[in-house]
Amino acid sequence: MTTPDLEPQPQPLPEDPALAAAVLEIESHVAQAGWDQPARLYALVDTAELVAQEPALAAMMAIDGPGEDGSFTPIEQDGLPPGQALEEALQTIAWPDSVSGCAAVIERLVLPPGADDELPDDPTAAELFAREHPDRQEVRMVAGVTRAGASYCALRLRAHDDEQSVVDGTELVPGLLELLHATLHDPHDSPHDSPEQGQA
Repeated sequence: MTTPDLEPQPQPLPEDPALAAAVLEIESHVAQAGWDQPARLYALVDTAELVAQEPALAAMMAIDGPGEDGSFTPIEQDGLPPGQALEEALQTIAWPDSVSGCAAVIERLVLPPGADDELPDDPTAAELFAREHPDRQEVRMVAGVTRAGASYCALRLRAHDDEQSVVDGTELVPGLLELLHATLHDPHDSPHDSPEQGQA
């Protein structure tokens, strides 16, 4: 269990402003439903291509034009298998070429630096330890990546639940970003990975 860097810091310009906009849009949308939500997964599709190739879907989503050049439209995927962690589910997903990127939303308990050394080895005991730790923080993480290799994240603490306190940057949750990148670029090109699994 790693502790993300939650201190606001000056950030360089995003690698991909369109990806940053999509991640922040997802974060804001999910935040409206409050806390204690299940993990969510989104396909990121090029808005102009969506309007051209899927006009009915675009109309249903109230998209009446291509938007800004290179912008992404997030399309939420069906619910993850019950009882399966998002990190496990991501290892079974390969997106079709029509998907330009993807994003995931998860809520986690994070502990202060040094607390990991005290974590029990048993997963159930470790979860209980984290839930009862006096310095625990509940955080919602939104991470997004593109086929071009860009990444962006947005973090919101339950203890500071307002738009002004959202922390964003390119590499805030590297483990999750790595898993998301792998769904777009399968290094083994496994025949068992079905593109349809990630299809919107």
